[in-house]
Amino acid sequence: MPDTANANGPDWDAAVTAALDWWRDAGVDHAFVDDPQDWLAEARKPRDAAPPAPMKPLRELAAERDDSPKVAKVSAKADWPQTLDAFTPWWLAEPALAPAGLKRLPPLGTQAADLMILVPMPSADDGDALLSGRAGRLLDAMLAAFGLDRSRTYLASALPAHVPMADWQLHKESGLGDVLLHHIALAAPKRLLILGASGISALLGHDPPNLAQSLRAINQEGPPLPALPAWDLEAMLQRPALKVGLWSRWLEWTGTETI
Repeated sequence: MPDTANANGPDWDAAVTAALDWWRDAGVDHAFVDDPQDWLAEARKPRDAAPPAPMKPLRELAAERDDSPKVAKVSAKADWPQTLDAFTPWWLAEPALAPAGLKRLPPLGTQAADLMILVPMPSADDGDALLSGRAGRLLDAMLAAFGLDRSRTYLASALPAHVPMADWQLHKESGLGDVLLHHIALAAPKRLLILGASGISALLGHDPPNLAQSLRAINQEGPPLPALPAWDLEAMLQRPALKVGLWSRWLEWTGTETI
C-alpha cells in the first residue's frame, strides 16, 4: 500500500463525521445495545431504611391540626354588674360579647317595663340607637297596634353589635346565653317579646323544632317570665303576611287584658 492517501479515494474522516451527524440529527446521540436490561432491578433491591410509620387515624390528625375557631370566654359571673345601670357600660366594653371593631349599641328603656322586646342584634342600618332604622319603624307601628309605645318598653339585643352570619353556637360557648338571662333578670320586665327567636333559642340552648313551647317562659334568675317568640323584624319586612300571624298570637297571649 502506498504511504500517502490516494487523492482520488474516499475521505473516510468526512464519511464517518457525516454518518455521526446524520444519526445525531435523527435524535440518536448515545450508544445502544440489543441486549435487554432490567431497569427495575435496583428499585427491587431490599433497603435498610425503616418501614414507613402507619398513618394516624383522621380523628387524631384533626385534633393535632386544631384549626377550629377559638372561643373567647366572657368574664367570670362574679364580675358581672348587679344593677341595670351598671350593666350598660359593661355591655359596651366586655370583649367576648362581640368581635372587636364593631359599633355597639346599648339597650333602651327602664327597669320593670310592661314589655321587654328582645332582638338578636342591632340592625345593619341602625344609627346611634338600637332599632332606629327601617326595622325600628316597623316596630313602632306594631307597638301602636298593641296599644303601646317605646316609653313602656325595654329594648334590648342578644348581641351588642350587628354581626353578619353570627355563629350562635359559638356565642353560646362563650357564655353569652348566661349573660342574656342575667340581662333579662336585671331588666325585670312583666312580659318578654322575642323577635328573631331562632337565633336566640340556640343561644339559650333550646331545640329549634320545639321553639314555640320552649320559649313560652324564660326560666331566669327568679319566677318564670311569660315570653312570646316570633319572627324577626327583617323577616316581617320581607314577608308582611308574618305580621298577621304575630297579631293573632299576640291577642291569644295577652287575652283581653290591657298591658
